[in-house]
Amino acid sequence: MSRGHKAKHMAEEAAGKVKESVGKASDDEEMRAEGEAEQSQANLKQAGDDVKDAFKK
Repeated sequence: MSRGHKAKHMAEEAAGKVKESVGKASDDEEMRAEGEAEQSQANLKQAGDDVKDAFKK
């Protein structure tokens, strides 16, 4: 997978972490849950990138 996709997915994960932290700090459970979901989604995308890379070799 291109480095651009990997960087994008890592940025999505970081944004999810920020959203989760803000949700925890502001006691906003919905925002915290959204942040966790975004992190999970980004992690799945990263895993998919790794699988694609493994088959390219």
